[in-house]
Amino acid sequence: MNLNKYFEYLRYDLWRVMRPLAYHGAGKSGPYFEGWYFKLVSADGGDRLSIIPGVFIGKNHHEDHAFIQLIDGISGHSDFYPFPIEAFSFQKGAMDIRVGKSHFTKNHISLDLDQQGIDLKGTVEFHHQVLWPVTIFSPGVMGWYAWVPGMECYHGIVSMDHSLHGQLILNGKTHDFNGGRGYMEKDWGQAMPSAWIWMQCNHFEQCGVSFTFSIANIPWGKLHFTGFLGGFLYKENLYRFATYTGAKVSGLEVNDKHVSFSVGDGRHHLTVSAERREGSTLQAPTIRQMDRRIMETLSARITVTFSERKNGRWIDRFSGTGEHAGLELVGDLSELK
Repeated sequence: MNLNKYFEYLRYDLWRVMRPLAYHGAGKSGPYFEGWYFKLVSADGGDRLSIIPGVFIGKNHHEDHAFIQLIDGISGHSDFYPFPIEAFSFQKGAMDIRVGKSHFTKNHISLDLDQQGIDLKGTVEFHHQVLWPVTIFSPGVMGWYAWVPGMECYHGIVSMDHSLHGQLILNGKTHDFNGGRGYMEKDWGQAMPSAWIWMQCNHFEQCGVSFTFSIANIPWGKLHFTGFLGGFLYKENLYRFATYTGAKVSGLEVNDKHVSFSVGDGRHHLTVSAERREGSTLQAPTIRQMDRRIMETLSARITVTFSERKNGRWIDRFSGTGEHAGLELVGDLSELK
């Protein structure tokens, strides 16, 4: 590779890191995946859907495909709809992708899906998004880890919380999301980690409160380590808790009914307890295909206590229980301890 070509690739990689929401897969060889996660909950909680558009690039071209996954958090039903790779398109530099006739951006989703016995149409707009900040030293939720090359999986949070406006009609049934709340994130890389816990909730009694957290066994070359990242949105302030911020996780306990832990640093602290519920089966990427089966629920309940250190004393600033929470527990969770 000549020097000009090298700097061209370098500039493109820098550009991608600073735009975590945009499509990163242009020019990538397999195995590679990228997926966006849209969670929609109606105002009364009676409709809960997660929609995941994405793309998988295999080692061989015939393995390449786009997809849309759908989770109904009420019925527990989930479906995976594959598309030819040619059905996937994107706008460079923006969170703007199309899979077939469906269109996904950070401001709305417009669905037109008619295959495998499903007829799903409609548009839902997103307003007043609370976007995760992107800076040169911390380009997204991964912090400076976003600059580390060769990681198996990268993670981005698009919006911690936003309002919804619109409807989706699924097989003749109207899902009304007017006045509801939404959440958006994404993942990309070669494959998902071997083990992880992920949870998210923005349906606390106090509007504008949102919590997300994930902890995973992260491979890097021949090594691996337990890493975590998360955020707590409270009174329009975003408090970050992550490996790269110097925060520490303690007391992680997992059983058939609950997940609990504490995470904090010298200034802020969270105590978290999540109630597990039955969920739906999703397809997740490995280095071979979208052939891993994981469970996700949209019916978990999460209790969070947020404390702040002032004048040498810890003061509880918030304590509440959120409903309609997302929760995944995948793999051998003993790896996370």
